[in-house]
Amino acid sequence: MLIAGPTASGKSALAIALAHERGGVVVNADAMQVYRELRILTARPSEEDEAQVPHRLYGHVSGSSTYSVARWLADATTEIEAVWRSGRVPIITGGTGLYFKALEQGLADIPLIPPDITEKWRAAKGDLHAELAKRDEGAAARLNPNDRQRIIRALEVFEGTGRPLDYWQRAAQSQAALADTEVERIFLNPDRKVLYKRADERFARMVKEGGVEEVKALLALGLDTGKPLMKAIGVREIAAFLSGWRGLDDAIEAGQTATRQYIKRQLTWWRNQMQGWDERRA
Repeated sequence: MLIAGPTASGKSALAIALAHERGGVVVNADAMQVYRELRILTARPSEEDEAQVPHRLYGHVSGSSTYSVARWLADATTEIEAVWRSGRVPIITGGTGLYFKALEQGLADIPLIPPDITEKWRAAKGDLHAELAKRDEGAAARLNPNDRQRIIRALEVFEGTGRPLDYWQRAAQSQAALADTEVERIFLNPDRKVLYKRADERFARMVKEGGVEEVKALLALGLDTGKPLMKAIGVREIAAFLSGWRGLDDAIEAGQTATRQYIKRQLTWWRNQMQGWDERRA
C-alpha cells in the first residue's frame, strides 16, 4: 500500500490507522524524515506513534550524510521484502514523489555520458526540441518544447548510449521493486485552505514544542550548509532567530510561508503523477 500527499495532509495518522487494521508496517518515504537529528521539525512520527505499530526508515541516517533516492530505494526494497516475508503489509508513506516513482518505475541504469557530449548539448543553441525529434521521436512527442532541461537530457542519453531514454526507463521499470505487484495507492489532498491552516498551526506548534532546541543542537554539529538536512523547512528561519536577526514570531511566519510554498510544489509535481491513485480529501 502507498500513501502519499502534501505535508500536513494526515498521511502518518492514516498509515497508523491502516497498519492497525491490516497488520501493517509503516515504511517511510519522506526525504527529510530519514534524518535522525530533526524529529520535531520534519514531523516524524512520535515515539508514542512508533510504539503503536512497527515503523521503518525513520531517523536512521545521520544529518552529516547525503541520502540519495538510490540509497532510499535500496533500503526500502530490503524493508518491503522483509515485511512480506513476515506475512505483514508494507504501508509506504510520505510526501517525496521521487521515492514513490523510483519504487514503482525503478531507477534507470544509464551508462555514464561522456563529458564532451554533455557539454555539447548544454551549450547548444537553437531549437533543441527539433533536434530531438530527428533522433528520438518518442521523447520529442512526450516532452514540452519549452522543457529545455529534459530535452537536453534526452539528447545526451541518445548520443551517449545510442539508445533512447525510454529504453533505459523501460528496462528499469521491469526490475522495479513493485513490478508485477498489486498496489493500492492513496493520495491525500485536503481542501487547500484547510491544508494551509493545518500546516500553519503545525509549524507554530513544532517551533514552540522543541523546534528551537532541535535547530540549536543541529547548528552545534557544524554541518556543511549544503547538506540536505540543513535545508529542511524551519532550520534557516529558526537559525535567523537564534542569531538575533529576526524575532520568533517573524521566524514562525517565515517558516509557515516556506511550508505553503513547499505544499504548492508538491501538488504541482503530483498533478501529473496521479494516474491510478485514489484521491481523498480527508
